[in-house]
Amino acid sequence: MRLRPPDPVYLNLLERCPPAIAQLALAARRVILEETHAGGNPQPGEFIYEVYTIADHFSFTGRPGDSFLFTTTHAAWVNLGFSFGAFLPDPNRPAAWGRQAHSPHSDRAAVRLVSSGVCDLIRAAIARAERPEGKAIRPRTVVHTKQSPRSLPALNRYRLMRFVDAGQSGAPGD
Repeated sequence: MRLRPPDPVYLNLLERCPPAIAQLALAARRVILEETHAGGNPQPGEFIYEVYTIADHFSFTGRPGDSFLFTTTHAAWVNLGFSFGAFLPDPNRPAAWGRQAHSPHSDRAAVRLVSSGVCDLIRAAIARAERPEGKAIRPRTVVHTKQSPRSLPALNRYRLMRFVDAGQSGAPGD
């Protein structure tokens, strides 16, 4: 199976990062998809968010709330996070740690990404991931940027409410 290439909008977002950081984010994505494929699983969908960081969440169900693993790309590092990491085997995690999510110390070299037990954690997260009942979903990538069109209807509703509250009738410009 051929791995799905990164979304062009995601690549555009990564262009703002230093080249080494962008390459590390893409390497982390590639390792996640390779480990998913190696286990005989369908390719996960991706939910990419541009907030104070560039977050890439992976889910088998097509729902962002069911993501099992995520990366966050910052200006100087990339984090790999596990949505239910507190339940995964990790000898480096403190025994008293009770949080649900777990993000091990970020590795800043792509070589460490595959050699330091991270792949074992990725495989454990994949095994624990929610899966759709019945037929597997078709993987897709959904990108939400700061300029996403989805944010415009909320802005329009706010403007409309503001005009109605001010005693004006109809939409702006009436």
